[in-house]
Amino acid sequence: MTVRQDIRSSGIPALCLSCEARHHGVCGALDPDHLARLAKTSSRHKIDPGVELIGDAETVDSYSNLLSGVVKLTKSLSDGRQQIVGLQFAPDFLGRPFRVKSTINAEAATAVSLCSFPRAAIERTMKESPEFEHRLLKQTLYELDEAREWMVTLGRKTAPEKVASFLLMIARNIDSSLEPGARSACFELPLTRADISDFLGTTNETVSRQLTRLRMDGVIRIENNRHVTVDSMSRLEQRCGGRGATAP
Repeated sequence: MTVRQDIRSSGIPALCLSCEARHHGVCGALDPDHLARLAKTSSRHKIDPGVELIGDAETVDSYSNLLSGVVKLTKSLSDGRQQIVGLQFAPDFLGRPFRVKSTINAEAATAVSLCSFPRAAIERTMKESPEFEHRLLKQTLYELDEAREWMVTLGRKTAPEKVASFLLMIARNIDSSLEPGARSACFELPLTRADISDFLGTTNETVSRQLTRLRMDGVIRIENNRHVTVDSMSRLEQRCGGRGATAP
């Protein structure tokens, strides 16, 4: 009974109370009234791995908070070739407000859970809540900074440093229990070896060889080909060459 009274008195929808996007994502900028109005327009979806969320040049009619899982962002050339240009993790906001058409492909790299909103509802909320618009801008600028850092990784780092930087980025973003300054991490690789090599601009053989080298050196442990344990984050950081990267 006490919990129900707290929910009603707070004015925050029950569905939003334990939502990661409310505490750490863009919805955290909303007061209870704006949050309640936006929540009324929302819908939740579970998406299987490999399903396209939006295609390049498609009309944008909704945006989403990523509640769990990993989304792969790709750009396509006219001849069909693709390049992975970024990853998004919970509780990232998926989509670019004010764009009529998408300029990128978004695909579920793992099973994902989304909380989606109509485009009109998001644009209305931005007009009504400067704090919400500011939070969206901060996320966009953060992604820009991280994209620039990843350009350095791709353009200047060696193959061993690239693979180590990729693992560090995954560890920092996908392990929800990981605290700042954590000494260890445990996670499932969200990409196949082929996708990792595409993302890093190298070959499958190089990725496999570097993962084996890190395992043989005791920096990581790998089980069932995808489950990775990092016993010492500091040792992994040392393999990244300079500052550890956290990709977009």
